Amino acid sequence: MSVGLEIPANLLSIKGIRLAVTSANIYVEKRNDLTLIEISESSAVSAVFTNNLFCAAPVKLAKKNLEKSEPRYLLINAGNANAGTGKQGIINASNICERLSELTSCQETEVLPFSTGVIGEHLPVEKINEALPIIIENLSNDNWLEAAKAIMTTDTIPKAVSSQLSIDGLTVSITGVAKGAGMIRPDMATMLSFVATDANISKSLLDKILSSAVNQSFNRITIDGDTSTNDACVIISTGRANNSLIDSSDNVNYLALENAVLKVCRELAQAIVRDGEGATKFITIDVSGGKDSEECLKVAYKIAESPLVKTAFTASDANWGRILAAVGNSGISDLDVDKVDIHLDDVCIVKNGGRCESYTEADGKKIMSQDEIRLSVKLDRGLSMEEIWTTDLSHEYITINAEYRT
Repeated sequence: MSVGLEIPANLLSIKGIRLAVTSANIYVEKRNDLTLIEISESSAVSAVFTNNLFCAAPVKLAKKNLEKSEPRYLLINAGNANAGTGKQGIINASNICERLSELTSCQETEVLPFSTGVIGEHLPVEKINEALPIIIENLSNDNWLEAAKAIMTTDTIPKAVSSQLSIDGLTVSITGVAKGAGMIRPDMATMLSFVATDANISKSLLDKILSSAVNQSFNRITIDGDTSTNDACVIISTGRANNSLIDSSDNVNYLALENAVLKVCRELAQAIVRDGEGATKFITIDVSGGKDSEECLKVAYKIAESPLVKTAFTASDANWGRILAAVGNSGISDLDVDKVDIHLDDVCIVKNGGRCESYTEADGKKIMSQDEIRLSVKLDRGLSMEEIWTTDLSHEYITINAEYRT
C-alpha cells in the first residue's frame, strides 16, 4: 500500500551506465535480489553513508574502497543486511568484491558493496558469487526499473525518477532509484539510493551537489525515527553528455544541475515516505518563524515522530492537543507559546497559543480524513523555516515489523 505513488515509467538511460539484476536465491521465495551497476571509466562518484555507529560491513568496506579508487561497479544485494556480523561480515563483503573484480578484470577496490535486509545474518557468499557470471552477462543501459525492483525489501512499489536539462545546448539526463519503507530517519541519505547523470562535472563539485541535495531531501524524511545500519546514497557523473566541464560553483550550469539533482532526490525521498510501512497518509510538516533551521527541525521532527500524533492521523482524529503538546515538548526552552499558530491545510486550529475561535471539529475532521495533509506551525521567533515529510502510524506498520523475520 502506498499513498499517491505509481510505478515509474519512461526512465532515461544514462550514457556510461549499465545495470543488471538476477536472483541469488537470498529470499525464500525466488525473486531478483542482486543488482549490478557498471560505471564507465573516468566517471566521478560521490557517496554518503549512515551515521549509525553499528554500520554494516558493506558500509565500512565501501567507504574504504571509495577512498582508494574511482569505482567501476556497485554490487547491491537485498534480503541480507550483512550488519551485526563482526569481522566475518567484512570478510564476506570482501569476498564478493574480489570475485566480481576477477570476473570483470577490475581492481577489488573498484567495487563498492551494498546490502539491505535482515540484520545479524551472515551474507550468503556462495550464492552471490554463483550469480555473478549471470548478472554480468545481462548488463544493459535500460535496466533502471528492474534495479529499482531488485533492491526492494518491505517496499510495496519500486521508486525511480528521471529528469533532463539543457547545458551548453546539450541534453543532460539524470536517473535515480531508491528503496526504503521503514527504519527511516537516515540523517544522511536513505536506506539505499543510487543516482546517475551523464553531466560533465568535477568530483569536488559533485560532492558538493550530493551534500546539498541529501540535506534538503533524504535528511528531511522520517517514518519511524530510526536510522538504519546500512543507509547509503551514491551519485555518479559519467561526463558522457560532453558538456564543458563544470568546475566552478559560480557557473550557471552548476546551479542548473544542482537544482535538477535536488528535484530528483526530493521525489525519491517523498516516494519513500509515500510507501512508508503501513502508511495511509502522506504528511508535510512545515515550521516557520524559527530563530534558525535547527529549532524549526526540532519542532517538525518532534511532531512527526510522536506516536500520539501519528496515530491520530491514522484515525483521522483532529486531536490538535497532541500536536500542541509536541510543539511544547520540542526542546525550545524560551518558546513563547502565546505566539504559536497551527494550521491543518488552510484551517487554523491554534491561534496565539490557543484554540482558534473560528475552528470547528468538522473542519479539522475533513482535513484529517485526506490522504495528503499539510501541517503548518508558525513560531513567530525569526525568519527561518523548514519542511519535512512523514507518515501516520497504522496497525499495518506494527504487523509488518512484528512479522518481518517470519
